[in-house]
Formats: sequence, structure tokens, C-alpha cells
Amino acid sequence: MKRVMGRGIRRPLAAVVILGFGLCFARQDEAWFARKRRDMVELQLKARDIKDKKVLEVMGTVPRHLFVDPAVRTEAYEDYPLPIAEGQTISQPYIVALMTQGLELKGREKVLEVGTGSGYQAAVLARLTKNVYSIEIHEGLAAKAADLLRRLGYANVEIRSGDGYFGWPEQAPFDAVIVTCAAGKIPESLFEELKEGGRLVIPVGETDGVQTLMRLRKINGQKRIEEITAVRFVPMTGENQKIKKLGE
Repeated sequence: MKRVMGRGIRRPLAAVVILGFGLCFARQDEAWFARKRRDMVELQLKARDIKDKKVLEVMGTVPRHLFVDPAVRTEAYEDYPLPIAEGQTISQPYIVALMTQGLELKGREKVLEVGTGSGYQAAVLARLTKNVYSIEIHEGLAAKAADLLRRLGYANVEIRSGDGYFGWPEQAPFDAVIVTCAAGKIPESLFEELKEGGRLVIPVGETDGVQTLMRLRKINGQKRIEEITAVRFVPMTGENQKIKKLGE
């Protein structure tokens, strides 16, 4: 009887000890990631030209490490892009912040994102504005990102799978549009879906080389174009690739 009771006592105690260690390590991991986020904001964003206080605040709170593959999770806050599924990438934190800052969000806008990827950019946008609509051409990526954003509580993001070259006309017009893949030329459909005064931030240029990150404003129905910086993005697929082949 004593041996049976002893075994019965040791098992739950062992379980409690293991659970305790697990919770301790989980708390340590989260504290480590929080420090990495603070370093990212201070050394990569503030130290450059990211001045929008709301963008800095959000970049310091969104758990970027949950949007990358577990194998590279410890690199989530480093100053370079990381690979995700389907041959795509998650942009380096600075580029995410720079493009987001370029949208000039005030908090009540309707925003379209072309290229959901892992969902990180959508999560950042969701903390800054009212409604985010995101399109991803890879169905698997779209489903995975939608599930993760739902589990993390980002209720103001709607994702669908489709060719972002054509935008999301059913939800247009948008106050701002952000494109996270490179287009050979500015898609007219995306510009048309902007409200008057709206902003479009997009990398444009040769999709197998360096592109120019641009911001377009819609002023009296016309394009007012600003060049921001040189960038390198994965190419927009779908219709953009068809157009490129026709032009070759």
C-alpha cells in the first residue's frame, strides 16, 4: 500500500516540477524577445529615419517572432529579412517600419495590403488603423496567416487568397495601399482603388534586381510620385509576371 501511495505522490509532483520549469522557461523566452524588440526599435528604427511615434510603439509590441519559422525565431528581430514558406520572405523590421510610416496613418483608415506573407505587416497595420484587407496569392500562406492573426486577436484584419495586382475592388476605395512585393510597373488598378488624397507605397522596378520604393499620392485623380529608397523585394506574381513576359 505504501509503495502504491508513494508512486501516486511522486508522479504529480514530477508533473508539477516539469510544468513549473516549462512556465519559467516560457517567461524567460518572452522576456528575451521583449528585450530584442526594444533593441530593434532603438538601434534599427529610431537610429535611422523612423520618426512616427505610433509606428515605433507598435513595432515594439507586435510579437514578430511568432510570424517566422520556429527554426529562425531567435533571429526574428535582427536587421535582415527572413525566409518563410512558398519561397517568400518577411521583410527586415526597418523596411516594415519605413513602408508603414509612409502610409501616414492616423487611426481610422481602411488599408489594403498586397502580399500577406506570414501576416506580420498586417498585424502592424491592424494596431494602427481601423480596417485592414490583405490579399495573398499563395492560398496556403493566406490560410496560415489568417489563422495566426485570429488566434492572436487581430479581429480587424480580413484576408483572402487572390491576385493582388487587381486589388480588392469590392472593398474599395482605400485610404492607403501597401504592396510588399515588387511590381515591374505601378498597377493602375491599385491606384484607381485609392480615395482622393490616398497613399500607395510600393516597390517598383526590375523584379530580379534592385527596385525603388515609391509613395504615390492621389491628387485630383493624378499620381504624385515620391521616391523613398532603393530596396530588394521578391517579385509580385500572377498578372504582374504575365505582363513582364509579354513585354520581353
